[in-house]
Amino acid sequence: MPARALSFGMVAEQYERYRPGYPAELVDLVLSYADRPIRTALEIGAGTGKATRLFAGAGVTVTATEPDEAMLAELRKHVPAGVETVRASFEDLRPGAKYDLVYAAAALHWTTPDGRWSRVAALLEPGGVFASFGGPTQLVDPAVADAVCAARVPFLESDEIPSPDGTPPGQAMQWPGTELQRSEWFTDVRQTVIERRLTMSARDYVGHLSTISAYLALPTPKQEQVFSQIEQVLPATVELSADVIVHLARRRPEQ
Repeated sequence: MPARALSFGMVAEQYERYRPGYPAELVDLVLSYADRPIRTALEIGAGTGKATRLFAGAGVTVTATEPDEAMLAELRKHVPAGVETVRASFEDLRPGAKYDLVYAAAALHWTTPDGRWSRVAALLEPGGVFASFGGPTQLVDPAVADAVCAARVPFLESDEIPSPDGTPPGQAMQWPGTELQRSEWFTDVRQTVIERRLTMSARDYVGHLSTISAYLALPTPKQEQVFSQIEQVLPATVELSADVIVHLARRRPEQ
């Protein structure tokens, strides 16, 4: 697992405070796609449990897995009592219980590509559902976005995570849908975008940036400098595009 994947624990409380949660329609989308009861689910890289709460609130019995103890401790503060928590990376999970749903919320790109889909399939009931969802939070105003980029570049060329399989941004089907389509284990691959706009104060937006792995990889003095430079060019409030890109697939029953 990349070191950046384990960098979030140092900012677990900030992650909970500044990262947006997920809209209720996400659960409706997943359950509708499943077309059969979803009673049990396993979450890969649950973080502070923002998605965990959503599915648990819909009556799903969730097992939340997370490799970082600090993130898991924060999650335990916020999820219902019935949620089982397991400190483990996706790669450490061993076949055993099978679930109606396996999902990852802005976490799948941290998993190891080799054997990814056979491992997911091994955790699913035949015909069970896999869901991956997330997406970048981007400034809507181009002038503000350019100013933030100019303030950031001396410290960090980019704060984005490129597509793990090199899929171009403009392609109709994005990762991980591209990999799912090629996988022998899955069928009925779908991509849906839940459009969302958010407004944050400048300080909260900088707080959000402080939870992004590219900034966490910088030495602390550099982090302080870049956040100071960015906050200086921001208006009092910023509008953000925070669309949730959802990929769904079904485990082949014959596998």
